[in-house]
Amino acid sequence: MENQDFHKRTTIKGGPFHFHCHPQVSCFLTCCHNVDMFLYPYDLLRLKERLNISSEEILQKYTRISEGSHPFFPGLMLQLRETEGKPCPFLEDSGCSVYLDRPSACRTYPLERGVERSPQSKALKVHYFLTHHPYCKGHDEERTYTVKQWERDQGLHEYNLQNDLWAEMDAFFATNPWKGEGHAGPLQQLAFMVCYNIDAFRQYVKEHQIIQQYRVDKATKQRLRRNDDALLLFGYQWLLAILGGKSQLIRR
Repeated sequence: MENQDFHKRTTIKGGPFHFHCHPQVSCFLTCCHNVDMFLYPYDLLRLKERLNISSEEILQKYTRISEGSHPFFPGLMLQLRETEGKPCPFLEDSGCSVYLDRPSACRTYPLERGVERSPQSKALKVHYFLTHHPYCKGHDEERTYTVKQWERDQGLHEYNLQNDLWAEMDAFFATNPWKGEGHAGPLQQLAFMVCYNIDAFRQYVKEHQIIQQYRVDKATKQRLRRNDDALLLFGYQWLLAILGGKSQLIRR
């Protein structure tokens, strides 16, 4: 998440750091305006559930397509309101209307989380940075956190887990597995649907009997029919299978 005001970042390993955001701090809700924020697949699932609307509505009302982390797959960014200050579309006078299911960038702030894969162990290595925006007075508060305390306090565990899986998929997309298709070719559009439009993917899976083509146990099949999280993870593995990556799915 990046507000357009100049800010600096400092590396932070485990903490502690000072920060506390609350309605009495003078900058309260400033960070909810004029912000460049990427939305990841799991963010969309949580927002869809919170707002009780379809994936297509989420995409049309609250997102815009942008450049991703590499040239071979687009990213999604939060579409701000075109009113004074460019506020977040979920911001109300009392604060965030989707707070319990707010995007990962919001709940991670004032930290930023980066991951990279170690060539030796192939394990993901996590880096945290502490951001300092000039307007933010939360850093002047006395409350302290370690990184682990902040992750627990902000409910980041599931978001981090899901975003790490997405990071692996995005790294695979960076290898340009749809060579020869050109921009927004059929396979890339299929991948976009899987990652960002879970409702359309569920319909696609049903129409094309995708699950029946692989060895999937009965309990997993039931989860895939009703659980968006499970279907998204299946979608990642299915994309790897059809795009030539290393997939855990086994064909019948």
